[in-house]
Amino acid sequence: MPPLDGACAARQSPPVRALLTGFLLILQTALPGHAQAPSPALTLDEAMTAALAANPALAAARLGRAEAQARGEVARQRPNPELSIEESKDYPRDAAVLSVPVERGGKRQRRIALAEAQVRSNEGEIARLEAQTRNQVRRAYFALAAAQRRATEAADLQSLAERARDAARARFEAGDVPRLDVLQAELSAAQTAGEADKARGLLAGATADLNALLRRPPGDPLAVSDLLDAGMVPPPQAAVDLALRSSTELAALDLGLAQQKAQVELARAEAVPDLTAAAGVTHYSPPDFTWGWRASLAVPLPLFTRRGQARLEEATLARLQAERDAAAARIRGEVFSAAANAEVQRQAYLRYRDEILPRAAEVERMAEDSYRSGQTGLVALLQSLQSVHDLRLQAVQAGTDYQNALADLERAIGAPLP
Repeated sequence: MPPLDGACAARQSPPVRALLTGFLLILQTALPGHAQAPSPALTLDEAMTAALAANPALAAARLGRAEAQARGEVARQRPNPELSIEESKDYPRDAAVLSVPVERGGKRQRRIALAEAQVRSNEGEIARLEAQTRNQVRRAYFALAAAQRRATEAADLQSLAERARDAARARFEAGDVPRLDVLQAELSAAQTAGEADKARGLLAGATADLNALLRRPPGDPLAVSDLLDAGMVPPPQAAVDLALRSSTELAALDLGLAQQKAQVELARAEAVPDLTAAAGVTHYSPPDFTWGWRASLAVPLPLFTRRGQARLEEATLARLQAERDAAAARIRGEVFSAAANAEVQRQAYLRYRDEILPRAAEVERMAEDSYRSGQTGLVALLQSLQSVHDLRLQAVQAGTDYQNALADLERAIGAPLP
């Protein structure tokens, strides 16, 4: 094997040859292409399912179903009759009167319709929270996937730098390289150790974030299996159409409109005066009678309350309709922009995956071959490996940007991506 400083191979002692041969074997096994296959880990769909089942906000929203159903039972109630018993010193001395309220204008049916609209609104809130949870899980999941990649890259480079430092020290002690090579190798090892520590810290933080969404202890070990190129970007117009059909935000606004329309109908019905029919018996009114009867019909006169509540509810309905139209226009723009941005980020990541990283691997192999042939030294090899490592980290960042863009698109659509 040629010496690292480019000198003649014949000048190299057998112990040094053995040392360098061992270092190259370690180098080959430590490179990313020789990494062991990852063990089975959590998929994105599994993470989604677990988070939706464990989310406390969703559990609280689902409890609202019973509350909404109870409102329906209240709405179906009819007014209670009233029984009054009278004793008087005047005549007639005794009286018993039963009063029965009679609702007019379809008030009971309008109350039931409003309660049913409130039940549907609660379901819309559940759907909105589910979409929000899915979006949070997507972001946390791929943040962990990126952190895993960064930690692996940093650990590989740290291992290489430490072995290179040890090899440089051995060669310096053998008198084959100057002290400068040792210092540069030690500097590289210290730098990569710091990067590896930082990557492990970021990995722990990303793991805790996803564990929190899954309702697991923050420190529990967790690994994910989906790659950073997962998911597809729908065409912008198709994404807009999907949002207009499936957006949980628009669905919630539509349900709110339906509820407000029911509120308007109830207010109009309540403007119709109710009747109170009363009938009773009287006792002891001499000399006219001993037993008598009494009947009455009461109707409130709407002199001071004339459809004011109905006009208020109608104005609220008009405002909600305008807000819904504005939200639809905003969502169209946001979805179109998010889809275009996601496609740009996807192309950027694919360029790294299909073009840049294969060429970087080729540069890595050429640097190793040059080192083997003695054309370059150990420091030059480490610099080449550092450059390739930086490119791999840039590819990870490009994949992270792509997944964040997909999450932004999913949030803008308000529904799961196809």
